[in-house]
Amino acid sequence: MDELIRELYGKPQPGPHAQTRVWRRVTARRRRRRLSWLAVIPAVAAALALFLLIPREQPLEPGRQILLTAATSAASATSRGTYWHVKKLHDGARQTELWVTRQGRAWTAEQGRVTRVTGRSPFSMAGRDLTYDQIQALPADPGELRERVAAMLPAGSEGLLADALSGLLWTKPSPPGVRAAAYRALADLPEVRYLGPATDERGRTGSAFSFGLPSGSRRTLIIDPGTSQVLSSEDGTRSELVLVAGWTDEGPR
Repeated sequence: MDELIRELYGKPQPGPHAQTRVWRRVTARRRRRRLSWLAVIPAVAAALALFLLIPREQPLEPGRQILLTAATSAASATSRGTYWHVKKLHDGARQTELWVTRQGRAWTAEQGRVTRVTGRSPFSMAGRDLTYDQIQALPADPGELRERVAAMLPAGSEGLLADALSGLLWTKPSPPGVRAAAYRALADLPEVRYLGPATDERGRTGSAFSFGLPSGSRRTLIIDPGTSQVLSSEDGTRSELVLVAGWTDEGPR
């Protein structure tokens, strides 16, 4: 049928404006596609900006993570035994020991000579006596512990907060939950600085932290985060190596 029509009428010729109309349609389609992509670009940019603004979990700085690791170790520690026992080496020469029962009876020893402690508590915080029962009653929540310790400090001694909290880690028979809370509270104090890996005078390795004291000096502690034990303390004028700190059934001898 198509061949018969072509034989009778010849090959049909396009109208004088047909090519122009076709070209306009093609270019219009291309323009619409280009405009649609241009409309998508701002939306993509906005979505990217929103993604960048969304707060995402960031890795904890090394020092804070170390203190939190020590807190976890402290929380899992046991507190079984008859005597709280601390043995320290002062300034590399003088050795002292302390034994305290859960009923508050206490003995000290210096260079091997044992003496019964009478008249006052063997524990203190910022110069004030602190009994065994008061230590046991401290809260195990970091925020509450920080507030309780701050309230116990004498007026004008706000700069001692980090030092008072650190004292709960090794010089006092703090329950595991309190020691863990003290580590977590220290991790939130901006004045506590992480100094990096360190080794004490006995060659024991740990992590060093420091904080300022009202005297203007700084106390540096080396801790073992795996055991949560404080290994040493130094404030520029005095040093203490912690040889033993924990509960035991062996009394003074």
